[in-house]
Parts: sequence; structure tokens; C-alpha cells
Amino acid sequence: MQAETEVTQVLSRTRDVLSVRFARPRDFDYQPGQYMFITLRSKGEQKTKHLTISSSPTEDFLEVTKRLTGHEFSNALGAAKAGDRVMIRGPYGDFTFQGEHDRVCMLSGGIGITPLRSMIRYSTDKGLSARIVLLYSNSHEDEIVFGDDLESMARQNPNLNVVNTITKPSPAWKGLKGRIDRDMIVREVPDYANHVFFTSGPRKMVDAILALLKDLGLPENQIKQEYFPGYD
Repeated sequence: MQAETEVTQVLSRTRDVLSVRFARPRDFDYQPGQYMFITLRSKGEQKTKHLTISSSPTEDFLEVTKRLTGHEFSNALGAAKAGDRVMIRGPYGDFTFQGEHDRVCMLSGGIGITPLRSMIRYSTDKGLSARIVLLYSNSHEDEIVFGDDLESMARQNPNLNVVNTITKPSPAWKGLKGRIDRDMIVREVPDYANHVFFTSGPRKMVDAILALLKDLGLPENQIKQEYFPGYD
């Protein structure tokens, strides 16, 4: 569907990532993990881009979350404020999860967390029995998008295990260190052969993870991926 709506809130997630929330049109139904097109006005011109919906269908607002890259649309979204009118069109995409798999492992880095956050929020709110392990990689600990939110959901959801790993940690960091690799997957998900894997993010990262999963012998029907263009 296509509808006009308005910005209701702008939230800073990290120093270069923000979330923008919109009033959710009454008939806008979507599945966790899908995306939509957003058209907004900037300097008298319309700017359009598709972004993953980082909110869950269980929430009464629509939210997108984006890294501020300095590109025109990114700058326009970064300047958004409550009350601004925008057009949305969607939803689109089949990178979704609504509890159809019993055991799931989600692998991501940086801004690739957005569709996975939607899936995890949905699973937590619905009380789904699916066991979910999230392996989430970032360069620094202050770059963990939705860090507090993910910790809160892990406390609420006994079937959710959130594992953060940092590639350039400070001396104070006590968690896992380094990129997601084969050994980390095997250690954190020893029964990985029984899981369906979801991975999302920039193409280079996703392709590297796909290679790891294939090296582990995972068949294609146990691997779901979503590429985020424009971040390589």
C-alpha cells in the first residue's frame, strides 16, 4: 500500500545511527524483516529510498533505522523532525521470520541488525517458542545498535541468547572479541546443523558469512540472507 504519514519521533542509537518513527497507518500490515520505500522532501526536492522496517508488527508505530552516510537521502532523513510529512510504500521482501523454525541463528554486523531486531521483537512479544541465538559484530562497543533493547529482550525471552562480539574493543570490554568466524559459530551454536541461519548486512560481510556457513556444510534451505546496498 501507499500512504502519507508523519514523523513522530527521532532517536539517536549510536553516534552515526538514528531511528525515525512514523505514525502507523491503520491498514499497513507487514511481516518482521520486510522493508518499505520512504519519500521525503529536502530542499524542495523529493528523496526516495527503501529501508528495512526495524520495528515489529507488534508495535503501534513504524520505525526505520539508518547509518548516516552523508548521502543526500541520509542527510534528509537525519534532518527529519516530529511532524514532518512523508510517503511510505510497501511492505516488500521475503527475508522474514514469524516462528516457522524451531531453532534459529542470526548473524549480523553494524546496521545489518535492523531486520533481525524486528524478528526478535516480534518473537519476544508473541512469546514464540523458537530458540534464537544472535551473533552480532561491531567495531566498538559503543556502536552496538539497539544494545539496551536487545539486552532487555534477552531478559524477557528465555529462548533468546544475544552474543555481542567486538573487533576493536576497549580494555574494559569483557565480551567476545573479533569477527564472526567458523570457530565462534561452532562454539556458540554447537548444534548449528539443526538451525536455520539468517544473515543481513553489507554484501561483503554477508558473502563472508555465507562462505562460513557453506564450509560448515549447511544446505541452502537452512540459510536466509539479505543484502544492504550502499554500505560497501
